[in-house]
Amino acid sequence: MVKKKDVTEERIEAVEEALSKSEMFIEKNQKILTIIIGAIILIFVVFFGYKKYIQSPKEKEAQAAMFNAEYYFDQDSVNLALNGDGENFGFLDVIDDYGSTKSGNLAKYYAGICYLKMGEYENAIDYLKRFSSEDQIVSSMALGAIGDSYVQLGDIDKGIEYYLKAAKNNTNDFSSPPFLMKAAWGYEINNDWSSALNTYNKIKKEFPKSREARELDKYIARAKAKLGKL
Repeated sequence: MVKKKDVTEERIEAVEEALSKSEMFIEKNQKILTIIIGAIILIFVVFFGYKKYIQSPKEKEAQAAMFNAEYYFDQDSVNLALNGDGENFGFLDVIDDYGSTKSGNLAKYYAGICYLKMGEYENAIDYLKRFSSEDQIVSSMALGAIGDSYVQLGDIDKGIEYYLKAAKNNTNDFSSPPFLMKAAWGYEINNDWSSALNTYNKIKKEFPKSREARELDKYIARAKAKLGKL
């Protein structure tokens, strides 16, 4: 019993010693600790204050500013959608004034598509590359549009690269097969019939229920003929 009591007393003394050291450290560094804690509190206050009183109202403004541009875009009036009508903002105005908001980011996608439709492919690539989204469908469409722009500029290799990225970005029966088809057509333009055939077979194997799969046999046959495999 005496031995057990000695061990217990030793543990108590060790805890008291640790507490004493902690108290001494706090007392010695009280000023620094106060500054650190104050700084952490200030960061939280500034962060939440910014989100509530600056970011949130600005986001609402951006959504309102983009309303007419989206309407013109839906009507296929791409020039008005891009540049505005003199009274209402276009996507470029939204980007300039609200580029840091979610709506400003989305405006970059719209602007890229507008430039693509207008045949200004380098501008299309520029704005589409500046766009980022966690929405896998929209981000896939953006990658595919970059691919279209490169192809129109004659850079088939880059076009194929972005078509494959678009197909892989969100693998599904809706968006992946058409991007893979575009990649395969790009391979055909480059006379890379082996890669074209492999891509067609990939669609047939992995997306047999897709719309593109219904027409694959003629493309596969053409690629095989070019390779002398028929």
